[in-house]
Amino acid sequence: MIVRTRADLDGTDRVTVAGTWSSHRLLLARDGQSFSFHDTTLHAGTETQMWYRNHVEAVYCVGGTGVLEDLDEGVTYPLADGTMYCLDGNERHIVRAHTDLRMICVFDPPVTGQETHDVDGAYPLLTDA
Repeated sequence: MIVRTRADLDGTDRVTVAGTWSSHRLLLARDGQSFSFHDTTLHAGTETQMWYRNHVEAVYCVGGTGVLEDLDEGVTYPLADGTMYCLDGNERHIVRAHTDLRMICVFDPPVTGQETHDVDGAYPLLTDA
């Protein structure tokens, strides 16, 4: 059994900070599961373009407001507490955070925690746990 709190991760390599977001990686590939599990905050007033061409991501908003734009279809969706979206078609997308957006994210395959977004907004497929 794996039991962790978000606070347990502070000051460890399981916290990733980027220009528009920060993420506490509660489960990573090295934990031996078939997915990774993250508590991520997209910072108020920011815009993050992403494209997970190597992963499926499901996201559940547990706080804040913003907008999700599907760049493939040209459709936008409001984001608020209780909204879930799943990028099951590896859609290119933008998240615009009106306020801090707290998102619970699941990635398949699991990420290692060492990934950084490339120029396309994608994570490389790393397998080293």
